[in-house]
Amino acid sequence: MSTILSVKDLSVTFDIRRPGSWPWTPASKLHAVNEVSFDLNAGECLGVVGESGSGKSTLARAIVGTIPSSGGQIMFEGGDLANMSPAERRVHRRDVQMIFQDPLAALNPRMTVGEIIAEPLITHEPNTPRAEVKKRVAELMERVGLLPNLINRYPHEFSGGQCQRIGIARALILKPKLLICDEPVSALDVSVQAQVVNLLMGLQRDFGLSLIFIAHDLSVVKHISDRIMVLYLGRTMEHADARALTTEPEHPYTQALISSVPIPDPVLEKARSRPILEGELPSPLAPPSGCVFRTRCPKAVASCANGRPAMMDIGQTHYVACPYHAPREVLATA
Repeated sequence: MSTILSVKDLSVTFDIRRPGSWPWTPASKLHAVNEVSFDLNAGECLGVVGESGSGKSTLARAIVGTIPSSGGQIMFEGGDLANMSPAERRVHRRDVQMIFQDPLAALNPRMTVGEIIAEPLITHEPNTPRAEVKKRVAELMERVGLLPNLINRYPHEFSGGQCQRIGIARALILKPKLLICDEPVSALDVSVQAQVVNLLMGLQRDFGLSLIFIAHDLSVVKHISDRIMVLYLGRTMEHADARALTTEPEHPYTQALISSVPIPDPVLEKARSRPILEGELPSPLAPPSGCVFRTRCPKAVASCANGRPAMMDIGQTHYVACPYHAPREVLATA
């Protein structure tokens, strides 16, 4: 299986100035993404999970190119997206598309659905005949579950789930190779979430797409993902096959995330152990020294503050950033 995207030591840093500070006062550094690495194979789905503020959306936007990276490489089909000029990156822009969290806010309220979906095609292929554009828009609308006779309606006339389908159709009109889904179901009802996730899985299969699926809900992520990466304060805590990570988590943070997913069995739900994270997420402006998770980790020792733990390969493409990780414990979440 060929690698379509290879991210190596990607970092994204923002300069933060306090309100009222003097212009010559040095800005504080906020490391939103800190040396994150992963590979994505063609036709594969990588799930990315973590609490709010862990750097998931920043990672997605750095790959797409809406925010600049501060270091590292983003290798996409042989080219380094992180170090390309805007003109060079435009060549790859059609191959990397994004679905946003708020479906209604991502759509132009002054454009009809047909115009919204067709806009990328007209921008990148301006010589396409109008009849061909209309045909492709209608076909794509039908494929994502929208009636073609709705082509002249405006976004406010649709529900949240329908608006997300419009966003998916817009992202697919250029036939991209990589689709980045930035929490595409978090603003939807549970029943609609399942429909959109199943739709994405069907589109991935039919179009041969590679996906990066970002979400808070691990139960949703494990349903669609081949592999899962867990982020905390911009750093990778664990990275493994979806089934291995959800049934045999090694990192205490991953164990806490999985324990928060309810089990639809009252007996198992009541009997299982539930590790609870104490304290608040530290400020990314002043992260803890050493392991950034140590201030909330129930298994932390004094040496955890000495240095940042490296990603350890513990077998079968399972990586964990904790030299004192807990023994494997099979969980009843499969």
